[in-house]
Amino acid sequence: MKADLRDTIEFAAVAEHLRRLHEPAFGRPHALREPEVSRDGTRVAVTGLVFDRLAGHPRTGIYTGDGELRPVSAGTGSARSARFAPDGSALAFLADRVTPGEFQLYLLRDDDFGEAVAAPKVPGTVEYAHWSPDGRHILLGVAGLGADLSGAQGSGTTTTATDAPATDWLPDVDTGATEDAWRGLWLYIVETGAVRRISPDGLNCWEAGWAGPAGVLAIASDDPSEDSWYGAALHHIDSATGTSRELLRSEVQLGLPVGSPDGRYAAVAEAVCSDRWILAGELSVIELETGARHRIDTAGTDVTRLQWIDERRLGFLGLRRMDSVAGIVDVPSEAVTEVFATAQACGGSWFYPDGTFTADGRVITIRESYALPQELISTDGETDTVLGSVAGPGTDYLSSVAGTARPITWQAADGLEIDGMLCTPRGAGPHPLVVNVHGGPIWAFRDTWSLNYPWVPLLVAHGYAVLNPNPRGSGGRGQKFAGQVVGDMGGADTGDFLAGIDWLAGQGIADPDRVGLIGGSYGGFMSAWLVTQDQRFAAAVPIAPVTDWYSQSFTSNINGWGNAFLRADPEQPGSPAHTRSPVLQASKVRTPCLTVAGARDRCTPPGQALEFHHALLDRGVDSALVVYPGEGHGVRAYPAVTDLLTRILGWFTEHMPPNGY
Repeated sequence: MKADLRDTIEFAAVAEHLRRLHEPAFGRPHALREPEVSRDGTRVAVTGLVFDRLAGHPRTGIYTGDGELRPVSAGTGSARSARFAPDGSALAFLADRVTPGEFQLYLLRDDDFGEAVAAPKVPGTVEYAHWSPDGRHILLGVAGLGADLSGAQGSGTTTTATDAPATDWLPDVDTGATEDAWRGLWLYIVETGAVRRISPDGLNCWEAGWAGPAGVLAIASDDPSEDSWYGAALHHIDSATGTSRELLRSEVQLGLPVGSPDGRYAAVAEAVCSDRWILAGELSVIELETGARHRIDTAGTDVTRLQWIDERRLGFLGLRRMDSVAGIVDVPSEAVTEVFATAQACGGSWFYPDGTFTADGRVITIRESYALPQELISTDGETDTVLGSVAGPGTDYLSSVAGTARPITWQAADGLEIDGMLCTPRGAGPHPLVVNVHGGPIWAFRDTWSLNYPWVPLLVAHGYAVLNPNPRGSGGRGQKFAGQVVGDMGGADTGDFLAGIDWLAGQGIADPDRVGLIGGSYGGFMSAWLVTQDQRFAAAVPIAPVTDWYSQSFTSNINGWGNAFLRADPEQPGSPAHTRSPVLQASKVRTPCLTVAGARDRCTPPGQALEFHHALLDRGVDSALVVYPGEGHGVRAYPAVTDLLTRILGWFTEHMPPNGY
């Protein structure tokens, strides 16, 4: 396999596919996230992802949603995370106009779209901003420039990349957590324009929100390492004094902390999680004065977004199986009213449903499906108004080649129902089948544009059926379902995948002699693991995999999570750290494997891919290893994406060619 494919016909074909998809949208949003609305519903903003050319990562910008998407500010760099003041008179957002990658606070006042005013700089990069209920302050979540990024963000740290040719010989030095690895909370004071830190030293604040005009809720730990998030507790911080007290500690993970405008209640979601920022869980409300805790029944919906509409109404969005759900809780009575439940995906993020509420209970969200490019909508559950769309010639092209998608359900060996999205090409089956395994393991496929992965429509366009399963351990099915993977990664979920393949073969959709695997992160682990458990697979592409849980225990920045989810002690021979490691069962593999890694990955370091590659070569298995020097957890920047897609398509074409090839 060549290192440089740019002069090949295959690379040119994939580049043309991507050009036809993205070039018509150059300079305007091709994807949307972070919808925002003023309380009265008259002003809407959204973050758009924008390519000016297919190089590097897309920049982001803030756009209005008034029937079309128009930029709200004319600054350089990227902007995101728009937030309207409680009275709608100002818009706060984050931008990196001074130093690329270092986001700071900017404000647009009095509906004066154009040039924003910069707030004083805080040390680090601002990850989120929230107005206080009285509009007098803006809470800033600030990460030091050495703070860990989650795997969902691509791993690595927040440190800004700089070109330093004169010092490129300097070593990387690691002495554990440094001062710039911490996350803290700051206040911007609207009246004076000053900023000050409010979180105490020694408290790492991962996520925070207001609880009344003078209190802050924070998910926090006493250590800044990524692994420490999994044991973080809910704290209440007095914004005037910085005094902190612990409110809630859980056996699993906590997130989405939001307090009522009057400071009476705190709301939080509790879930078993595998990645920071990917949380779908049970809703609890805590009375701050008494500490009384109330679990709210959301009718089987795993909550993924929380917002107080007023002192007694709490809005939520979430996932119920593969449906997006929005509802409103009347907190004193604990009565829940559902606004909508839809099979179309809502939210626009890579992960779970998201949206925001107006004072009268309407929801602003981003709607999409495999057949529907993302559109910003306002809905009351009965009537939908489209406020903007990314549809255009590029999305028309993709729709014309990407086949169709539909939800399916099959039974595992123990009778448990398993859901998935099946994408199929034109023409009659049986088709060669690629099983696309999601990361996490606690995440879930929904009916989204491209199923969130660019290789899905590309493979379908070339004649492959693609199964996107939600095995046990996935989100949207409650905490018991999600928890079945804890202590059993690569156990019962292995059978869930095999049962789905058998069902599709029995339906005449899949050719059982041409079945392949692909997946990133946990999907990378399962792509490597499944080929050790069953020799039916014709090809596999593990991306950012764990292949050796023993060495992962001493090289990853989330090694504690891995050992906890395996319930393994790497020092004990025969523990799951050994019995669930693909490298230690490589003698069973007959499947050609293309293993992919990012050199900057701290979650699943590239040594994991290297170990698997050498284990396969030692046993005479067809194996190729591809490591991208500028990438972390997954491949995200161009032209590396083009190169990866070329290699994926080429690998499956070589080892399990499509019909008529």
